[in-house]
Amino acid sequence: MQAIILAGGKGTRLKPFTITIPKPLMPIGDLPILEIVLRQLSSYGFKDITITVNHLAELIMAFFNNGSRLLMDVKYSREEEFLGTAGPLSLISEFEENFLVMNGDLLTTLNYGKLFDYHVKNKNDVTIATYTKEVKVDLGVLHSTDEFFEEYIEKPTYTFDVSTGIYVINKSCLSFLNKGERLDMPDFIKLLHKQHKKIMCYKDDYLWLDIGRIEDYEKAVDIFTSKKNEFLKNG
Repeated sequence: MQAIILAGGKGTRLKPFTITIPKPLMPIGDLPILEIVLRQLSSYGFKDITITVNHLAELIMAFFNNGSRLLMDVKYSREEEFLGTAGPLSLISEFEENFLVMNGDLLTTLNYGKLFDYHVKNKNDVTIATYTKEVKVDLGVLHSTDEFFEEYIEKPTYTFDVSTGIYVINKSCLSFLNKGERLDMPDFIKLLHKQHKKIMCYKDDYLWLDIGRIEDYEKAVDIFTSKKNEFLKNG
């Protein structure tokens, strides 16, 4: 099975670390983020890997080389300029009928095999892996109508279904991309929705962490260290 890993971002929210180290190579415990992702994908049968690179590309390419160390076939697609999170797909020439696309800077216990099977079984054009995220507001939230007070909620917690940055896509969707044109995945999904493509959201019980800010990174290190066997079941 084929997976495309988006690893070209600059990781600006993790500066100064990402000035000299690409975000996917930031260590989580004793392994870089991207190596954890690759080991997980390999355990679920994803052996054909393309990594899209831009910022500090040489370091990522030198670290993983052709993927033989991980018993995978790793290739690279290099962006001359940043093309967002969907645009890089336009530079890749070979795709299987269905393929997984994901950000290379996240930590999850998602079963990629179950996600892929769900996509194929339902004959989806796009499947979005979702996660229920709690958002705490550390302020009193007021509800009013025409400036008249209705309700006061002190420091509420809201829940939302959010995108994990992990997708399975049918290659027929790629005809809606323009080669070398910048496009982010949310806009690509909305474009496909307007074209009446079948898009479904996948839900399951798993851990998911977006490593965007320094506090997120520190949390991810702690959780991975304490639950390593859940993330790397085969070692």
